[in-house]
Amino acid sequence: MGSTLRVRRYRDSNRPSLRYVVNFGSREKRFRRFFTDRKSADTFAQLKEIELTNQGQEGATFPTQLRVSAQQADELLEPFEATLLDAARFYAEHLRRVRGSKPVAEVAQELLAARKADGASSDYLADLRSKFVCFAREFGDRMIADLTAREITTWLRSLGVGTVSRNTTRSRLSTLFEFARRQGYTTANPIRDVERAKERGGEIGILSVDQIARLLESASPELLPYFAIGAFAGLRSAELERLSWSEVDFESAVIEVKASKSKTASRRLVDIQANLADWLAPYRSARGQVCPANLRRKQVLDRQRAGLLGDWPQNALRHSFGSYQLARFRDASALALQMGNSPTIIFRHYRELVKPADAARYWSLAPSHPGKVVSLRA
Repeated sequence: MGSTLRVRRYRDSNRPSLRYVVNFGSREKRFRRFFTDRKSADTFAQLKEIELTNQGQEGATFPTQLRVSAQQADELLEPFEATLLDAARFYAEHLRRVRGSKPVAEVAQELLAARKADGASSDYLADLRSKFVCFAREFGDRMIADLTAREITTWLRSLGVGTVSRNTTRSRLSTLFEFARRQGYTTANPIRDVERAKERGGEIGILSVDQIARLLESASPELLPYFAIGAFAGLRSAELERLSWSEVDFESAVIEVKASKSKTASRRLVDIQANLADWLAPYRSARGQVCPANLRRKQVLDRQRAGLLGDWPQNALRHSFGSYQLARFRDASALALQMGNSPTIIFRHYRELVKPADAARYWSLAPSHPGKVVSLRA
């Protein structure tokens, strides 16, 4: 069988072994193949003629290596019913995102610097930093645009922490990815597809009236203000640890929680109730910080003396304040202002945890005799 592709004689003194040539292709783009013998040249011309018939001019000139790669790619995509064009578009979009992205650790540092410049509280910044450091141990060198919801979910489940802590970490990571999205380092926030852990329901833990009474009676003079303010003013532990006596206004009967010391970075005033004023009376001339050094160790000793070393719910003092205060005044909005929460949170956590009679006993707790006060700092 002859071929319409002509086999021509070829002579080149620099390549004497090549004696035949086959020209093929279109007018716009021509190709040449050289051969040492006529039989090989005729065979190639015939095969190329078949390709031209079956695939057209473009198919015949399509590079063999590229054709093989396309066939292999098509086989890989077949189970997914996707085309080569689908794959190319997906990968092009992936490259576009990743090439404009940054490593997780670098983005985290940018966010912390931005939040600090925006006036975020030191407590909030410390919490962000601790969560990001943990996350960066696993993904710090990865481009933030390349992370998936599945990877992050697996990592969160591997932390071995409670559901509340896990959900808090998830929330902080959402802040990180939203920042990255706004900066153009990623096109999406994968945390939106990371499910929250189911937090166990049930009542929050509070101390009974008798337990609070034992705690205050057993407290050392150094630590008595810490326990009393926590129980009867409801400050958060971190807010208490940063509180100074200059922020306890005995004349106006309020405690000022400054924005720089508040978890929510907003200032609020907390009323000094009548019984709290009695507990704090010996400290009216105090100066410096309310909490002493070595707070944790001294807390353990006082709780041990009160028989409460192993019976101490999370956020016991603050939750006790909220529960007994709501039972006494039944005003969730006013209590929300005092605690720095929303009325919804107050109503959800503290409603009907305490009977009115117990609330009356709680707010009647007062020192039976003047307490001993340590030497106060000038």
